[in-house]
Amino acid sequence: MKPYPHQALQTYERFAPEEMRQRAHEFREMLTRRRSVRQFSTEPVDRVIIEDCLLAAGSAPNGANLQPWHFAVVSDPSIKHAIRLGAEKEEHEFYTRRASQEWLHALEPFGTDADKPYLDLAPYLIVIFSQKTSLDPDGIPVKNYYVQESVGIATGMLITALHYAGLATLTHTPSPMGFLNGILQRPESEKPFLLLVTGYPAEDAQVPIISKKPLSKIASFYE
Repeated sequence: MKPYPHQALQTYERFAPEEMRQRAHEFREMLTRRRSVRQFSTEPVDRVIIEDCLLAAGSAPNGANLQPWHFAVVSDPSIKHAIRLGAEKEEHEFYTRRASQEWLHALEPFGTDADKPYLDLAPYLIVIFSQKTSLDPDGIPVKNYYVQESVGIATGMLITALHYAGLATLTHTPSPMGFLNGILQRPESEKPFLLLVTGYPAEDAQVPIISKKPLSKIASFYE
């Protein structure tokens, strides 16, 4: 097999250890201020900000560099409303029939229900689709690899980029999400992965009082 062309790594920037510690600490502090928001302002957001954040997400590591994602960015009020109606239909089924009592109990601290007004109010909805196949340079479908892992990483990077830019986000996963393919006219080879709501938080936005697990509960060091 002919080796794929390579080039010298030129983008890596090394920092002194003290600066690395400072950068790591500042980044952690910045991300710990991120909260999922359910009350959004209708204030418009410059599309250029969204575009830069999407390009940041598109730089995510992924299986065989096939980049198995598509970001459907919705700002049209009529399409946002159609998405809200579809989501609330599934959410009503979830809260009244599908969810177990244990699951509903776990959701109680967040005060969520089937009503999703933020899908109308937020300036942008970003529907993230995973792609089972991609097209090669000749237009022939090829199988994608590590699709869920790749799209999950890209989604995390998108959320981080939006937060860094100064926007609030909410991850929304009505189940099932197949109605999004129809509304957005996406092919069957794509599967909705997540609906990301983004914009400025409302002035009276509130978030539940919660805590995150300490390092000792989320990591093990083998030294």
